[in-house]
Amino acid sequence: MSTRRTRPAPRPPEGTPPRPELARQARAVLADAVRIAHWAAGAPAPGSSAPLAAQALERAATALELSPAQVRAGWDRARLAGLVELHGDTARPGWRLRAWDRDDSAVLRGWVALFDAWSLVHAAPEGIETGAVAEAVEAVPQVLSLLQLSAGPVPVPALLDLLAQRIAELHEERCEVPYGAGKAADTGDPAADEQRPALAPDRGAGLDALLLDWALEGLAAVGALTLGNGHATLTPLGNWAVWVKLEQICVAAQSPAGNIEQSAADMLLGCARLTPGPARDEYRAWLAARTVGSAVAELLAVARGEDALLRGLAFEALRVVGAPAEPEVRAVATSPSLRPYALLWLAEYEGADPDDAQEILSREEATWLWVDTAAAVADHGETGLLVRHLDSAVQGTVPALLDEVRAVGHPRTVQVLVALAAAHPDPALAKAVRRAAFQVHTGGA
Repeated sequence: MSTRRTRPAPRPPEGTPPRPELARQARAVLADAVRIAHWAAGAPAPGSSAPLAAQALERAATALELSPAQVRAGWDRARLAGLVELHGDTARPGWRLRAWDRDDSAVLRGWVALFDAWSLVHAAPEGIETGAVAEAVEAVPQVLSLLQLSAGPVPVPALLDLLAQRIAELHEERCEVPYGAGKAADTGDPAADEQRPALAPDRGAGLDALLLDWALEGLAAVGALTLGNGHATLTPLGNWAVWVKLEQICVAAQSPAGNIEQSAADMLLGCARLTPGPARDEYRAWLAARTVGSAVAELLAVARGEDALLRGLAFEALRVVGAPAEPEVRAVATSPSLRPYALLWLAEYEGADPDDAQEILSREEATWLWVDTAAAVADHGETGLLVRHLDSAVQGTVPALLDEVRAVGHPRTVQVLVALAAAHPDPALAKAVRRAAFQVHTGGA
């Protein structure tokens, strides 16, 4: 049982519409995307590239009575919101599409996924370096926070000042010095000049203004804000989404372990004894404070480590990430130590019932997962849990389990069998398990 102190469920800012109304607004924003997702799910080979293939684009425009530009934009939104999933050249309906008309939470999660991907919806201006674009994306949360706290229209010049200030802070954090700021002259000594710290390019107000315009237009395109004459205002959806993300950060910051500031490994260990609901809240808060790409990379790096408990918890956190983690999880399915976890994650992501997902594993993969889970229990759990873990094995008998455990080649097999033999109350069974451990250790049959 968790001893974590709880607090009352936070209330959204005054004036925030109820969830059914927010979901209605989200459905309106994604109406074309939903139509295109339904069409694509039933169409033959709609194409696997980011834009629809030319023939499919024409067929969709004709069938849905939309312009090609509308179809292309709706297709991108459908993919980003998790309404449609691509498997090779086949488009399949995502689980959110199947739940779209009956599940307001699924609708809001889909819209938030689109909101998080605003920089992909609206292409960045041409001719701007990738690094400058990335800095603007990293600075936008502060802009959104100001909009949310202001609870009304905010002049664009105020937003521009904040964006420039945040970008300058990012440069300072990285120890970058703008060109022109105390720039020393060349010494004439190439070796000495080479030792000087790299200098960041001098950013003019024009570049920041161009990037701010792009960001505001991208956020408006996903329904997060509206643009007026020289000012911007969050929509009810945008206001709610920013509040949710800020609240997640505040909850994590108030937790005893301060998980939001921890590494992925320390955060997962801090969540290990929480029940599933509170643990997912911690995962969401930790993720909200990081870019999706860096968070997924850090979680997978932990999963590749030697701690089996952290491996399982890392994939639980990746379930909270959802669609943005799918390419990376699919990529690690070739790794023997991660394959069972990745296959289960993908099966559940594609709509399989968690209780039935185990059936997709081969006998060898299921046995590997059994040993890995047993290693986690042996390292972090109680001896009684290890004994009860025997019941979860796919093999019908202990001798069959031991035969397959010996053959599967898990690096922790010996330690798991030794721990199980020490914990099991049946002397005969414990003796058989010890014998199996000895055989694995010595390489005997």
